[in-house]
Amino acid sequence: MNDMIRQLEERRDQARAGGGERRVQAQHAKGKLSARERIELLLDDGSFEEWDMFVEHRCSDFGMTEQKVPGDGVVTGWGTVNGRLVFVFSQDFTVFGGSLSEAHAEKICKIMDRAMQVGAPVIGINDSGGARIQEGVASLAGYAEVFQRNVMASGVVPQISVIMGPCAGGAVYSPAMTDFIFMVKDSSYMFVTGPDVVKTVTHEMVTHEELGGAVTHTTRSGVADVAFENDVEALAEIRRFLDFLPSSNREKSPTWHTDDPIDRAEPSLDTLVPANPNKPYDMKELIEKVVDEGDFFEIQPGYAGNIVTGFGRMEGHPIGIVANQPMVLAGCLDIDASKKAARFVRFCDCFNIPIVTFVDVPGFLPGTSQEHGGIIKHGAKLLYAFAEATVPKVTVITRKSYGGAYVVMSSKHLRGDVSYAWPGAEVAVMGSKGAVEIIFRSELGDPDKIEARTEQYREQFANPFSAARRGFIDDVIMPHSTRRRIGNALRMLRDKELTNPWKKHDNIPL
Repeated sequence: MNDMIRQLEERRDQARAGGGERRVQAQHAKGKLSARERIELLLDDGSFEEWDMFVEHRCSDFGMTEQKVPGDGVVTGWGTVNGRLVFVFSQDFTVFGGSLSEAHAEKICKIMDRAMQVGAPVIGINDSGGARIQEGVASLAGYAEVFQRNVMASGVVPQISVIMGPCAGGAVYSPAMTDFIFMVKDSSYMFVTGPDVVKTVTHEMVTHEELGGAVTHTTRSGVADVAFENDVEALAEIRRFLDFLPSSNREKSPTWHTDDPIDRAEPSLDTLVPANPNKPYDMKELIEKVVDEGDFFEIQPGYAGNIVTGFGRMEGHPIGIVANQPMVLAGCLDIDASKKAARFVRFCDCFNIPIVTFVDVPGFLPGTSQEHGGIIKHGAKLLYAFAEATVPKVTVITRKSYGGAYVVMSSKHLRGDVSYAWPGAEVAVMGSKGAVEIIFRSELGDPDKIEARTEQYREQFANPFSAARRGFIDDVIMPHSTRRRIGNALRMLRDKELTNPWKKHDNIPL
């Protein structure tokens, strides 16, 4: 028996060594942790239960019979994060460059299947050179098996991708189908075709970082959600992030104790909105002053800054937040903002997370670039997402809410449950000046008359009371009481039940 135990430990040591000390040191020299070090930082101490440690590839071509490493380039298993069950795979770049083989894919698929069965998040740490070329189509089939499970798991359990090295070619499509993608600056990148292929085909000279680095994907393409400085920060923030999410679509989000009273007044909000309607203010200040203890986890902070999305808590319960940002493009909705917010709203609805919407929107961004880029269809995505959502929806209009953008931003007409407005809010088809110049076009030659008409229009329509008289606004509230009013509304809506008509699936305007 002792001999068998010794042999087992030797095999375990061999698997834990991965590609060997020299290759692990090479990882460290690049500022990257090893696959196992990443899992240790991500999961609670001592909670990791590894599966398939001894799995090896089955390829016999190109001398691969002589090149076998236990685990085959990916560490898989389950553990806990802050006491909650998660499944994880971590690709090991020290073994065949983390390339995906048939066996490698089978290991990933096994934990994904189990995660769906028991209802737990899947976290994938990607650090791979792509498909195992020696295995040919078998490795491509492996990717396809993973993709299929990504689709089946979508909306069932949260899926999080952490890009901590290369992720290129077909490998990018698995993260693309997960709910959130986090990257690490200067050491991770994603692209369908690399710089060499780009140079050959289009004659463009571009670096890995410029083509598909963390900054590129979190500020320009919108592919990734957040870029972190290093592996350690990324894993620590993912632990924090998971605390906002339920384990599956069958469970409620975790509730955390808070000493922040729900009836806390915030007098500074009474002066947050400038007297000049054309002056901006920071919507994030409002969000941080309303949520529990100012704890707000922003999603895609560097992309489409004219809309803010992220997670906070009210009375310890997680909420999703969507808010126009007057500091960027005056808070107008454009193509990027619509896509960003629509995807976020749909995630919240998938996992039963209530949505709080802060509205200060002068309309959709005008211009040929927006129209030619398909703002009609992209804007409809956000409208569709809010209209489809059955979770509790609370809306607060802080200043402007004009035109079609008023309707789109979780209005009462899209089954918004509770709609509030601050006293200075303006709910109208458009701004007073523009409206008067259309209605009284014949009087444009008389500035005094136009000014009088503008003031008359402003008094009659540029306020929240016209909408309140029709029941489109449930109440006009004082800014300092915003936290209390939202908290009370969410408590009232906690057991809300609403279902959509049966359908095989919807047909969102993609």
